[in-house]
Amino acid sequence: MSNLAQSPLQSDLDIAPLLLPAKVLRNDSEALAAAHELAQAARLQAGLRDRQRKLPWAELEQFTRSGLGSISIPREYGGPQVSFVTLAEVFAIISAADPALGQIPQNHFGILHLLQGAASQEQKKQLFQSVLDGWRIGNGGPERGTKNTLDLKARISAEGDGLVINGQKFYSTGALFAHWVAVKALDDEGRQVMAFVRRGTPGLRIVDDWSGFGQRTTASGTVLLNNVPVDADLVVPTWRLGQTPGIQGAVSQLIQAAIDAGIARGALDDTISFVRERARPWIDAKVERASDDLYVIADIGKLKIELHAAEALLRKAGQVLDQVSAAPITEHSAARASIAVAQAKVLTTEVSLLVSEKLFELAGSRATLAEFNLDRHWRNARVHTLHDPVRWKYHAVGAWHLNGTLPARHSWI
Repeated sequence: MSNLAQSPLQSDLDIAPLLLPAKVLRNDSEALAAAHELAQAARLQAGLRDRQRKLPWAELEQFTRSGLGSISIPREYGGPQVSFVTLAEVFAIISAADPALGQIPQNHFGILHLLQGAASQEQKKQLFQSVLDGWRIGNGGPERGTKNTLDLKARISAEGDGLVINGQKFYSTGALFAHWVAVKALDDEGRQVMAFVRRGTPGLRIVDDWSGFGQRTTASGTVLLNNVPVDADLVVPTWRLGQTPGIQGAVSQLIQAAIDAGIARGALDDTISFVRERARPWIDAKVERASDDLYVIADIGKLKIELHAAEALLRKAGQVLDQVSAAPITEHSAARASIAVAQAKVLTTEVSLLVSEKLFELAGSRATLAEFNLDRHWRNARVHTLHDPVRWKYHAVGAWHLNGTLPARHSWI
């Protein structure tokens, strides 16, 4: 993959993802083992990729070839259907090594779960099989300049004997790396649908113009759609999801929380290593090593406890999702899942920001040098946790426990 150009502005004409054979994993243990193997490889150049904004093509191809891209495919369609506990841990493992690599497939998995509730049997068979074969799904949902994140300007409409999509997307994480771009649009009746557009389709252009100061290598930029022809058989009526209770939003949020937990893990690991190997003790501590400073020891202990608490709630949220998904989903069980994930999301958000900030206080001024690039942990935490405001998680949890209020039904709760 080293011959792939890496420029600040890329379109799909410059880079096309390869389609290589993908393994199909058999169970949760194999998924966790594959995640650890990928993390070991991704960690080596993660800081350099961040500094140079070098996209992780080779690492993403390893992700796909290893079979990690299909671990959520239901067993009836040939996938391993790992538990939600395992899904969250896979994302945390990878994100501890490189959270940008962890974020790239987050929408891939959110969309796979969305298909379970909204797609026809024929659509599921085709799209799930393509993922088992190594296809990746990228995001073409959010837009800029709209009233809020649920508001859409993109339109899918009839033209001649077929359908076309017109619109412009941003925050399109994964689209540059994808074989399918999943585009949200409104149909002629004003209902939201999701169209699966193959890479290379005329009128589809993907631009790597993401300039965020964190999560630099996610390529979360622009998707342009100019009279893009769409296969009517690949248009999923996602508007139906709002008619029945589901856990699509909780699944999406579980992955978000897992990425933040991974950021915190990686930042704390680097804090401990730096304090042990490079930091100098403060003169008043009267110790030989910074790692013997009583205040530093206490702070590391506190951070470990905070992280373990967040990880425990993340695991509990996965367990709740596993329980809820094993039976017919009701309004109450869907709400229970959303609240469990919201609680985890609060702590993973806060600990990722806390650890990545505390790193510099404990490691000292030397840790701010560009050669170490440790500020990437805070930049990644700050940018990724802006996905949705954690203050509304507190509100949802409080309203649920105090007044029995069901949380909103969308992808952000």
